[in-house]
Amino acid sequence: MSTDPTAPDSPDDQPLNTVDALVQLSFLIQRVLATTGAAHDLSIVQIRLLGILRDRQPGMLELGSRLGLDKSSMTGLVSRAEKRGLVRRSPSPHDGRGVLVTATPLGKRLTDLCAAEITRRVSEVTAHLTETERARLTRLATAVVRTDQGG
Repeated sequence: MSTDPTAPDSPDDQPLNTVDALVQLSFLIQRVLATTGAAHDLSIVQIRLLGILRDRQPGMLELGSRLGLDKSSMTGLVSRAEKRGLVRRSPSPHDGRGVLVTATPLGKRLTDLCAAEITRRVSEVTAHLTETERARLTRLATAVVRTDQGG
């Protein structure tokens, strides 16, 4: 055993390398999203779709790009959400062939409900961090996400 009082006591106390830490964090967040989605009969991609529609009315091409889905997958996703009454499609006023997707009132209520539940669950996961650590985590995660938005 180490004589250094700040040294980790076991291999589980050792810090993860960057890749392992980010992958494990991703798994943790995916579990939060999957659990929240399952409680409302939504997949993770459906939660992401509703999240995108919270503050915008994108076209199908933009949605596909943001979600990383091809045209046929995007059409199926939106069709299933439309059948559940969560979204509606409307013609684009700027492009005669374009279609805009909007969350319905039911979709917005479900989005708000899921967002609150995800916020609660992520807050629980980070509750052991200090305010300073949470702020640092937020800054670092924002920097990583913003750097990746091009690809």
